[in-house]
Amino acid sequence: MAISILILRILELDFGFDTRSRVDVTLGHSLGEFSALIAAGHLKFADALRLVRHRAEVMAQCTRQVAEKSGEDYGMVALICEPERLEGLLLTIHDFLDSRSEEVGTHSTPPIQRVVVANINSPNQIVLSGSIERIRTLLVQLRQFGGHDPRAVRLKSESPFHSPVMLPAAEYTKKILDGISITFPAPIPCVSNISALPFQSTEDLKLLLSRQCTDTVRWWDSIRYLHQTRGVRRWIGIGPGKVGRNLVGKEVGRVDTKGGGVWAVSNPKEMEIMMAALSQTEVEIKAND
Repeated sequence: MAISILILRILELDFGFDTRSRVDVTLGHSLGEFSALIAAGHLKFADALRLVRHRAEVMAQCTRQVAEKSGEDYGMVALICEPERLEGLLLTIHDFLDSRSEEVGTHSTPPIQRVVVANINSPNQIVLSGSIERIRTLLVQLRQFGGHDPRAVRLKSESPFHSPVMLPAAEYTKKILDGISITFPAPIPCVSNISALPFQSTEDLKLLLSRQCTDTVRWWDSIRYLHQTRGVRRWIGIGPGKVGRNLVGKEVGRVDTKGGGVWAVSNPKEMEIMMAALSQTEVEIKAND
């Protein structure tokens, strides 16, 4: 988060990038949602930095406690399938998880809470979060009984983010948000990971940002909303990581609109290229008006 905001501030101070006039809406993937909220003007950087730091400590504690209690390893696994198979894959996964939940009755931490869909990232990629052993069992069920054979890739995470295991972190986040300054409306709207729509009010922001700890990140729904409803054709990905911008570029970044597409901004050279392209695009658009 800090690096993303640092890059944005360099863009503003050294390259003359005016965020409020150049950006129509912000969006960030998972932890990146805090960067998007800062860029939009909803949160102050110092407040968000303290919240994120202590939230991470609570999340780590959640992972340790559930691992010690269950004796299982936890983490996240990405599943990749053909786009036309995604809807069926999600339905089958939920069917299996729901049936497992019914079998365990009223235990305090049933298996259903140890495997969840953490992210819907694109038309062909989702992420499961929870007990690695139970995720492997689910994959066997999908292949043997569900008619699905997605490619599974374990992510570099030893924590089950965006799952009920993180409920204490959600409660902590809500408590801290109740005590810090939130600007609403902000100069720029920001799209929520959970609703896939812009935050509607201060209370909506507090609730949805807290739920991001435990609920599914609806990244693909957010991208579709921006592309289809808001008509976004130019995407600027700011930060050291490129997962989010690659997911955007793969699906909606190849557009014919002048100046459109996905621009990665993570170093001075990319900043120079983006600013030059923006200027050239605006000159050409004005000349054609």
